[in-house]
Amino acid sequence: MLREKVEAVLNQVRPVLQRDGGDVELVDVDENGLVKVRLKGACGGCAMAMVTLKMGIERALKKEIPEVTEVVAVR
Repeated sequence: MLREKVEAVLNQVRPVLQRDGGDVELVDVDENGLVKVRLKGACGGCAMAMVTLKMGIERALKKEIPEVTEVVAVR
């Protein structure tokens, strides 16, 4: 259920990333609320990737899903 909620929020932020040539892929959501994502395309090598991850993706997920504790990027 948590995974589906996370996917729904990612689908809301995905168009913003895609406008800049990037994307995000959900890798895993664990029982402690840790969300693992893979930044793709332009987002994968962008100098602002961590800002996008923390201030964009993580903020949106935490706002909509209180169970989310942290979002981390994996390769």
